Amino acid sequence: MNDSDEFPIEISVAQLDEMRQTDDAFILLDVREPHEYETAKIEGSRLLPMSELQARIEELLPHRDDHLVVQCHHGGRSMQVVQALRQAGFSRVQNLAGGIDQWSIQVDSAVPRY
Repeated sequence: MNDSDEFPIEISVAQLDEMRQTDDAFILLDVREPHEYETAKIEGSRLLPMSELQARIEELLPHRDDHLVVQCHHGGRSMQVVQALRQAGFSRVQNLAGGIDQWSIQVDSAVPRY
């Protein structure tokens, strides 16, 4: 049994907001495309488009044991990335349920919806 068996695969936008407010250590990975990121982003997120994941996975290797929260527009692409990263040995990686759209609705209405 490894850590990912006990580490929930998803977190809510409310949980992410709480983690940000308490300065928990985590990396927020945005896997949308650059034009989406320019339209709306969560402050402090790091862009790594899902379409570039295979070519750029080495950038994430130093963070294999870090807490990664992966987000996209609604949660579909980010869930695919979470599953791929877990298969690659990243044990502390979670999907942001509902993505940036849910973040805009529930946490920060200043983030544009699209």
